Amino acid sequence: MSRSKRKTPILTNGKAPSEKDEKQKANRKLRRIVKEKLAVLEEELPQKKEVSDRWNWEKDGKSYRADLTKKEKTK
Repeated sequence: MSRSKRKTPILTNGKAPSEKDEKQKANRKLRRIVKEKLAVLEEELPQKKEVSDRWNWEKDGKSYRADLTKKEKTK
């Protein structure tokens, strides 16, 4: 695979290789809020979407990059 190259220069917008850290933070935040609400016997429990916004994570979508150098295309 040393001679392979990227046919379409579509890359992630962020520098994070994965979203693992953001997912862990979001789930910890959700579990903490759920535990607090269960302690006071509230019936309404939040959803993960209500607690964290995926659009604010470091790796936010993909975009077309036509201005890549030869070295960046081979990644």
